[in-house]
Amino acid sequence: MKILIATPLYPPEIGGPATYAETLAKELPRCGDEVAVVSYGMVRHLPKLVSYPLYTLKVIWGARRTDLVLALDPMHTGLSGWLASVVWRKKFVVRIVGDYAWEQGSQRFGVRDTLDEFVKKPTSAFPMPVRLFRHVQVFVASRAEIIIVPSKYLEHIVEVWGVASKKVAVVYNAFSEVGGVPNKKECRRELGLSGRVILSAGRLVPWKGFEVLLHVMNGVLKKVPDAKLYIAGSGTLRFSLANQITTLRLEDHALMLGNVDREKLMRYIRAADCFVLNTGYEGLSHQLLEVLAVGTPIVTTRVGGNPELIEHGVSGTLVSYNDRVALEEAIEGALRDRDRVEGMTEKGRKFVASFTVERMVRETKAVLQQAIK
Repeated sequence: MKILIATPLYPPEIGGPATYAETLAKELPRCGDEVAVVSYGMVRHLPKLVSYPLYTLKVIWGARRTDLVLALDPMHTGLSGWLASVVWRKKFVVRIVGDYAWEQGSQRFGVRDTLDEFVKKPTSAFPMPVRLFRHVQVFVASRAEIIIVPSKYLEHIVEVWGVASKKVAVVYNAFSEVGGVPNKKECRRELGLSGRVILSAGRLVPWKGFEVLLHVMNGVLKKVPDAKLYIAGSGTLRFSLANQITTLRLEDHALMLGNVDREKLMRYIRAADCFVLNTGYEGLSHQLLEVLAVGTPIVTTRVGGNPELIEHGVSGTLVSYNDRVALEEAIEGALRDRDRVEGMTEKGRKFVASFTVERMVRETKAVLQQAIK
């Protein structure tokens, strides 16, 4: 096959689409395919009125000698990829890892619904920009030969959009092997950590639940006085979370780490006594895959794709989103009942061993071959 990958990000840029695109660009040629990549990053520095038309032209030109166009999102690259497929009569596949309209609505336009609530409401219930985003992503999805999603949960979301289930293929993400990370004691020494360490990581956006996690810390400290919370990541809530730490008088027990590179983050994960992800949405969390592989006890929510990775009481602990009582109890249990959680982490390591790059590439290639038949 000759494949054009239209991606919003590509190394040296960072992010899920960049990692995914680079993986396919390296691995598919080893299976006998030819791969070209057109990244929006090439034109991102230009004004939007210039960058998007220019990017679309690059995708159209790049697709002329291919069999198939694979767009890695339904917005930034989806429209361009679909248009290129129409111009040259090529097959079109799109990968969808979330609901762009909901994410933008939550961050910029005052949407307070969870994703499950959002997709059930009529488009007319939302501000005009959110309506536009919703129309575009559904338009692109409905015109693809096949839609690739990384979880059964997102398969359900796309079906709620009105896309036929037969057009949706679930291909779980892969993750790079977690190698070269020192043992827990050495990581704690390197990072200067002491006491019971709780780690959370992710974009600092409303649905990640960091505000509630900070409130829960006061309850945790009553039973585990030496507990400390470290939050890695950046985003729109950075300053409000920092202010909340001061308001709650948690300066000695909660620290914002900002952006942390992967190597250092792996050390924090290894050093932690518990990893907490109080999130209202996850398509399929790459972060949880890495934590499972490292073997740090996990407390997270039974939302999105999380239950596809974590079996409650077997490989981690699942609670309801923003349930302060359950979250507090789960964190305390992970910090104090070490014998119980040790067995859970071992089962988690065994489960995550199947999420290999080889498996993901093989399944993705099979989907692409199906699309061009």
